[in-house]
Amino acid sequence: MKFQIMHESNGRMRIRLLQNRMTMEQADQWESYLQTISGITRVTIHERTRCAIIWYQMDRADLLQHIRRFSYERQSQPAVVHSSRALNRKYQEKLVGMVAFKAIRTLFFPSPLRAAYAVYQSVPYLYRGFRCLLRRQMHVELLDGLSIGISMLRRDFSTASSVMFLLGLGEMLEEWTHKKSVDDLARSMSLNIDRVWLKTPDGEVLTPLSQIQAGDQIAIRMGSMIPLDGVMQDGEIMVNQASLTGESIPVPKRPGTMVYAGTVVEEGEGTLLVEQQPGGTRYDKIVSMIEQSEKLKSTAENRAANLADRLVPYTLAGSALTWLVTRNVTRALSVLMVDFSCALKLAMPLAVLSAMREAGAYHITVKGGKYLEAVAQADTIVFDKTGTLTHACPVVAQIITFGTQDENEMLRLCACLEEHFPHSIANAVVQAARDRGLSHEEMHSQVEYLVAHGIASTVNGQKVIVGSAHFVFEDEGCTIPAQQQKKFDDLPAQFSHLYLAIGGELAAVICISDPLRTEAAQVVQALKEAGIRRTVMLTGDSERTAAAIAAQVGVDEYRSEVLPEDKARFVEQARKEGHIVIMLGDGINDSPALSAANVGIAILDGAAIAREIADITISAEDLFELVYLRRISTALQQRIRSNYRFVIGFNGSLIALGAAGVLLPASSAMLHNLSTLGVSLRSMTNLL
Repeated sequence: MKFQIMHESNGRMRIRLLQNRMTMEQADQWESYLQTISGITRVTIHERTRCAIIWYQMDRADLLQHIRRFSYERQSQPAVVHSSRALNRKYQEKLVGMVAFKAIRTLFFPSPLRAAYAVYQSVPYLYRGFRCLLRRQMHVELLDGLSIGISMLRRDFSTASSVMFLLGLGEMLEEWTHKKSVDDLARSMSLNIDRVWLKTPDGEVLTPLSQIQAGDQIAIRMGSMIPLDGVMQDGEIMVNQASLTGESIPVPKRPGTMVYAGTVVEEGEGTLLVEQQPGGTRYDKIVSMIEQSEKLKSTAENRAANLADRLVPYTLAGSALTWLVTRNVTRALSVLMVDFSCALKLAMPLAVLSAMREAGAYHITVKGGKYLEAVAQADTIVFDKTGTLTHACPVVAQIITFGTQDENEMLRLCACLEEHFPHSIANAVVQAARDRGLSHEEMHSQVEYLVAHGIASTVNGQKVIVGSAHFVFEDEGCTIPAQQQKKFDDLPAQFSHLYLAIGGELAAVICISDPLRTEAAQVVQALKEAGIRRTVMLTGDSERTAAAIAAQVGVDEYRSEVLPEDKARFVEQARKEGHIVIMLGDGINDSPALSAANVGIAILDGAAIAREIADITISAEDLFELVYLRRISTALQQRIRSNYRFVIGFNGSLIALGAAGVLLPASSAMLHNLSTLGVSLRSMTNLL
């Protein structure tokens, strides 16, 4: 790639690509490439000037080498499938066109032509006003129609035209800011799936999602998220479609039925025939979900919308009273030009959308405004232990075999089964096999996953079981090989244990080291300082392990050896006692508790079904994301309250000044729209 350095300073460089023009698609490809380079902290692309501004913390020579290496052909599939570039371009052009046409009309149109255009322009406003009257609705459209209609009847076309220009400008800016906020949020919620199991004549192959084409067949199993739209080829599954349809009950999918990207397999397994390549319709479905899902609105948003409509009759009454007292139509119009609806209906949702976008900058995805409200009000937080309070990547510390089994063979067999059900411990087993160079090709029959217990399959005609002690010894009745009870009793107590049994007899114990997150204790303390009064840890581990971890972390209470239904029962009981509960978990076994909580928070790299059921997801690269989430939520509630005070106070002042004759109708309309725009822009600024 040929380019020219236009300007540079310490840690910042502005370059121009030496090409005739740059399309928006090329700008997205260029931006996507630069964002993948380690050491580049921020990138801004201006496609019109073919320039890129790059902020970096790396060696300058390395940066230039990366830029030279770029080509559009090699970057044929940009990571940024949807950007806001086209949206911004569209509204920038509309804004410039609107202002330019207003200037041309004012400077060059003769008075009769300006009046004729004002009459033509007023038709939609008058129609909406009459429609409100016919429907007996006291909405803001009635105020707009009345103010414009009265100005037209007084032959004050200049005032009517100015009011309509300001209203149109305000509507366009409102639409732009809202769509931009929704677009930012939708992109942050898009799928984050890297690889899938591709069906080939030689078996299943783990394949990058970007290489999947329409017509390919991929394997889908319980607990996994469906990555692409397609048709079921074989098998039967139960699919949670809540993110797309709002259905809370899983629906069955059989051969020949359609399944959609972003939904989650709750039960069963099968083969999917891909109909849509990566980068398809999932984004548009998320946009639709955000725009249409009224159930996700916060109480504050609904209250603002209701209050705005309730205040319209008072504005009308104030305008009528002003005319009766002063007999001055201009003063009455000045009052009529002001309403509380625009600012209240726009600023509150924008504040919520902006808070959700800001949370995204901290690697937090929030599925609706009401969950931010609940996080701000919460007084109790419940933690799962494994993968949340402890490190997200546990490791295999030791493998203890029983009978005549070989250590590497047992690890290979365990990895072969575990790789189908990604979880922190399963990932540790698969990684340990990879580190030892152990190839674990498919050698078993259908794999059955039992939530919170383990995995069962058949290898060489023998039943193979991997899971907890409760599952292996109590549920399945497996035995310890003769003469090896002492070896079993002496298992290292400092590790978590994963048991592998073959043919009803214990074959190996995989010892898992799951170190505590270094920041866990500080996060728990910070949450208490942020107003969380009760912190609880729930774990399936033994009493001894749970007590040790709880003491290190500093939680107020803990429960050990709990099953998924126990976690959900604990959360439900806390809610019955009047607590507002946050539940944090990462596994399939946490799903019932995530659903039961006021706010369920899932770890991004945990089980897909946990992410789907959860109301909020965090990357958990750093548990302080929970603290940022609490602070953002609290600051959002404060901003909403301050917006209320400003809108009521400022617009009330405009009404008083208009009634007193200090403000003309056009001035009232201008100040009202400017205040709406101002409070909206303020609502879009960062809270932290």
